[in-house]
Amino acid sequence: MGERVCLITGASRGIGAATARELGIRGFRVVVNHRDSATAAEAVAHDVRAAGGDALVVQADVTDPGDVNRLVDTAVGHWGRLDVLVHNAMAPFPVTSFADLDWEQLSAKLDQEMHAAYLLTKAVLPGMTDRGHGRLVYLSTGLSRRPRDGMIALGVAKAALDSFVRYVAAEVAPDGITANVVAPSTVEDTAVGDGLPDELRTQLAAATPMRRLARPEDVARTVAHFAGDDAAFTTGSWAPVNGGSIMP
Repeated sequence: MGERVCLITGASRGIGAATARELGIRGFRVVVNHRDSATAAEAVAHDVRAAGGDALVVQADVTDPGDVNRLVDTAVGHWGRLDVLVHNAMAPFPVTSFADLDWEQLSAKLDQEMHAAYLLTKAVLPGMTDRGHGRLVYLSTGLSRRPRDGMIALGVAKAALDSFVRYVAAEVAPDGITANVVAPSTVEDTAVGDGLPDELRTQLAAATPMRRLARPEDVARTVAHFAGDDAAFTTGSWAPVNGGSIMP
């Protein structure tokens, strides 16, 4: 089959960048997607190539139907196929209590979260179905199952994503396609993790059995597991990467 091709959304930093580098080490061809971070995305692509993989940088807004179609068409046009989707791009969300949450804020986060997942999945599935092989991996969060103050918009939107993935997994399994969720706790060196107060970061690390926050590389290795053949008979799963803070 040759080197497999993986599209990673939001791959210019954090978990997406770490996943691109990890897959580069494993010999993947990686589509490094970004919305408005071309310089950082090119640096990630350089790292992928240096690790032994190959990389293509493609700018696209994953909530825009035209951009998503162009993104997938560019990947397939360049390498002839697309074997893996890692949907990691994070839409902004308000940090607020339910008491202060407007419906417009919640509905906007739900719409952005689900619209991106819907568009990307719709775009990549036909080719995977034709080949009888595919790997879909979606980044969620432990907050979809364990609430934390201020995180209602993110937690509810990711809970919707979790359910979406289970339905997709059940439907596409006969076609040789798996769909799984990777759900990290707070991750260092990411937009969400870095936005937390230092005191809260310290508290979260202390409350974790492994006594630290997750690192992007921790999450990337779990994503890579689902992107390859080691998890070929695992689908519809929700995989926590949290040092033991949530044990489902």
